[in-house]
Amino acid sequence: MASLDRRAAAADADPSSGPPPFAPSPGAGHPRAVFAVLALAVFVSTLDVFIVNIAVPAIQADFAHSTVADVSWVLNAYAIVFAALLVPAGKLGDVVGRRRVFTAGLLAFGLGSALCAVAPSLGFLIAARVLQGAGAAAITPASLGLLLPSIPPRRRAAAIGAWSALGAVGAASGPSLGGLLTQVGWHWIFIVNVPLTVIVLAGAYRVLPEIRDPARPPLPDGLGTVILVAAVSLADLGLVQGHSWHWDGRVVGCFAAAVVLAAVFAARSRRHRAPVLELSIVRVPAFALSSLSAALFSAAFSAMLLANVLFLTGTWHYSILRAGLALTPGPVAAAVCAPFAGRLAQRVGPGLVGGAGALLFGTGSVMWVAFIGAEPAYWSLFLPAMLIGGSGVGLALPAFTIAATSTLAPRTLATGIGAQTMFRQIGSALGVAAFVAVFGTPTASTVIGAHDDVRWFMIATAAGAALALALIRRPRPGATGTPDAADRHPAG
Repeated sequence: MASLDRRAAAADADPSSGPPPFAPSPGAGHPRAVFAVLALAVFVSTLDVFIVNIAVPAIQADFAHSTVADVSWVLNAYAIVFAALLVPAGKLGDVVGRRRVFTAGLLAFGLGSALCAVAPSLGFLIAARVLQGAGAAAITPASLGLLLPSIPPRRRAAAIGAWSALGAVGAASGPSLGGLLTQVGWHWIFIVNVPLTVIVLAGAYRVLPEIRDPARPPLPDGLGTVILVAAVSLADLGLVQGHSWHWDGRVVGCFAAAVVLAAVFAARSRRHRAPVLELSIVRVPAFALSSLSAALFSAAFSAMLLANVLFLTGTWHYSILRAGLALTPGPVAAAVCAPFAGRLAQRVGPGLVGGAGALLFGTGSVMWVAFIGAEPAYWSLFLPAMLIGGSGVGLALPAFTIAATSTLAPRTLATGIGAQTMFRQIGSALGVAAFVAVFGTPTASTVIGAHDDVRWFMIATAAGAALALALIRRPRPGATGTPDAADRHPAG
């Protein structure tokens, strides 16, 4: 490996070999400084997701006559726009510069947070969340796309594990910090993002290198992005409104239109010069399976986040602050396990590690169905089930990214990372919508059964995620797309 590294470095230094792809600009910061800035950005964006989940009951209470289905769009508007813009943002970063797209995303995220904080109506809040989601979509692929080129290929799995772990720290901080801030007012869960965003912006301009594709590829497909947003939104609308529309022709029409638009999107992706989804990447079995697994697991995970909050506040009648503190150990367990998951996946393969994580997550849900009821039993039942499930999350999340990026050449890192994260966000949006559809509007006598139904949905999707990851074969050293091959062919 060392000799390969030296040969690759010599090739990069040889003027006759041409400029290396995505060459950092002069004055680029030290890798540790780059990691610190990008890690804080990941922390902020992950923190926002968990803070908003814990505030759902407070938001619903503040806007008169709103239902859980209505407020679910505060979560899903963000997730849908995030999903649809991830790959175009990654491609745009390759064209105009990843640092430029990253900083533009930070500005949009910060402005969206400020607008959320002053939202006078639920519709305004949902619109501001769309802007937040657009900003997060620019931040995510650019952050890992800026990080990985500065890391030697043989150490990328560990770096991804650390990157995921810092996201998990944001997740761990979300419930308790969100519960505390919501005691003052739910608006503060968005206000807290603004100074953090300013700090990241200052660091970005000081230490991040500018990385772009010297070949100047075409701009991403804007119409395809709109079609994808429409397809996922219609599928979500059918699920969210299913009960109130009595699962009639309107729901069928939403699902049928979503399928048609998905087919149009796939056909357009085959023809466009810079499609939202590179079908050639998806045809790689390891990438396709890891993306399918990520989507299924994210559906289960997002349903769990909302279910836990509503169960603790609605069934056990915890205050939002108490619920936030009660939910904190789950993401803490994920944060503890995530760093080890990256290193373990490098030794035994991400399929095995991620599959084990998905099964652990499902085991926590099985314990929940079997033992937890209307009578509060946090320490003896809820906490152990949550710790087991949280450990599974910590094992699974880094494995998805490692399984996907192990198939990608350096030139396609940003696009590939965006594509895989797109599938995760689509899964998250559909998971929240599925929660609304499965949970319905239960009475006091049927609410435990409704929560059990949601858990069975989570168990089924987590099992599907584990199966998809188990089918991934560990790549042979030197195979196309592995780190060794990337060393030999830096240009991809």
